[in-house]
Amino acid sequence: MERTRAAARMGALALAGLACSAPGALASSKPVCPGPAALDNARCFAHVRTDSHGNPSAARSPNGYGPAQFHGAYGLPNVYPSTAPAQTIAVVDAYDAPTIRNDLSVYDQTFGIPDLPTCASPTSLGACFVKVNQSGGTASYPSRNAGWALEISLDIETAHEICQNCKVLLVEANSSQGRDLDAAEDTAYALGATEISNSWGTSGEYSGEVSENSSHFNHPGVAITVASGDNGYGSFGFPAASPDVIDAGGTTLGVSKQSNGTYAWASETTWSGAGSGCSNYFSAQPWQTLLSNWPATGCQSLRGVADVAADADPNTGAAVYDTTKYQGLSGWYPVGGTSLAAPLIAAVYALAGNAAPQEYPAKLPYSNRSSLHDVTSGASTGNCATIMCRPAVGYDGPSGVGSPNGLGAF
Repeated sequence: MERTRAAARMGALALAGLACSAPGALASSKPVCPGPAALDNARCFAHVRTDSHGNPSAARSPNGYGPAQFHGAYGLPNVYPSTAPAQTIAVVDAYDAPTIRNDLSVYDQTFGIPDLPTCASPTSLGACFVKVNQSGGTASYPSRNAGWALEISLDIETAHEICQNCKVLLVEANSSQGRDLDAAEDTAYALGATEISNSWGTSGEYSGEVSENSSHFNHPGVAITVASGDNGYGSFGFPAASPDVIDAGGTTLGVSKQSNGTYAWASETTWSGAGSGCSNYFSAQPWQTLLSNWPATGCQSLRGVADVAADADPNTGAAVYDTTKYQGLSGWYPVGGTSLAAPLIAAVYALAGNAAPQEYPAKLPYSNRSSLHDVTSGASTGNCATIMCRPAVGYDGPSGVGSPNGLGAF
């Protein structure tokens, strides 16, 4: 505990100099997780910023956006209203992050937000944090994996910083194989999650995903967010291809500091790494095909990726605290990727508290597009002749129908 307090003090002292990168300040980054070994294996989509030698930019103090930047830019409250049902954000990831409980406390103390107590049990109600294995147990956990541990820190800290009175449930799959991640997804649903965040996916689509989707990802009334991927146009896999989830695309977010010390949205453009394109196997839902500019997608009757978007560019990424050593380093990392967008969007759904009555919560942003930031400029995600790889007014592949601008779209 003394180590936790000391780390928090060091971080708090550094907050005055918190680096909030401008969109034009380019730096290198690399994927946190290696590519999958087989078609039905997944990799996480976190990207960590690197130094001039290609090493992760680990530091003793935060370097990246924190709660003030994200809440200010996206116009978000800190808590869901008392009139909404109790909200539980489940984060599904692979392998174990052994230091996540302590890391979350340091993160909270550094940024001065309420620290989540440990839940008495996985079924406890109220604002707390609990980690379970893919079967829902707390007696044993999967093997440690440094890359996935950094992904877990990004997911858990983002979910909590956005919705600070939500229960946060971490479900750790035994491995990155599809059968284990599907089992973890089922556990998240069984334990009462109102939102489920998935910052991972396969490298491509496969025919078996159709039956897999109906068994594990089609849960009416639950907002299931999925990272669209980090390899650009046509590179997304499953579960991003599912028409029943909310695909989180990626942007480069610019913020401005106001005279009163708060932050505001300054600019937002598409990020070149965001996964986008048309599914090979799934049909689009009606709320996509009824868009006025849907013919410009070239998807015809096929599902389009993505649905909505949020910050994902590692150059404007989140400050993440992780002490499970990654490539021999630990501390504060600047991390992006659509892995950041997925838990952020899940937590925005939690703040709104409106998913439960919806058969498909993915429909909400499409029905309330005027309450989003329409991302109309920025980088292409690849080579194509349609709006599925480039920004456009209204819907486009990289950013969907836009990014949060308050809770009106959710």
